[in-house]
Amino acid sequence: MDIGINEQDRQHIADGLSRLLADSYTLYLKTHNFHWNVTGPMFNTLHLMFETQYNELSLAVDAIAERIRALGHYAPGSYADYARLTSIPEAAGAPPKADDMIRQLVEGHETICRTARSIFEVVERASDEPSADLLTQRLQVHEKTAWMLRSLLEK
Repeated sequence: MDIGINEQDRQHIADGLSRLLADSYTLYLKTHNFHWNVTGPMFNTLHLMFETQYNELSLAVDAIAERIRALGHYAPGSYADYARLTSIPEAAGAPPKADDMIRQLVEGHETICRTARSIFEVVERASDEPSADLLTQRLQVHEKTAWMLRSLLEK
């Protein structure tokens, strides 16, 4: 494979994108769980907002996985892989109250921002513009979503 990025850099980028994929998939699952199980006075607002967010994440995981494949590596695709690679805790047990759901999702989006930023050094060094573009797009979505969710917690 000769796309202008050496194998070592492609491996490092794919490893970072695999962590991003795992974080994104874990947040997708958490957001979908909260969509199903939210209750309280903000039910309708949060139910619809969470649906929009998990749909966006569903598209994102595909784009991230396809970038990993374009770099010549296999994308992780099992719960065991995601559990090993993610920095986002799953939402196990009874569903939390709506405010805690929001807090957990804010933390998840902020975690994805940190994960995405951690990959930029190798991406920039390798002149991997498609991965840089993907990371920039993901950062825009996650920073905006975290801000919108944070706004719901204001008193």
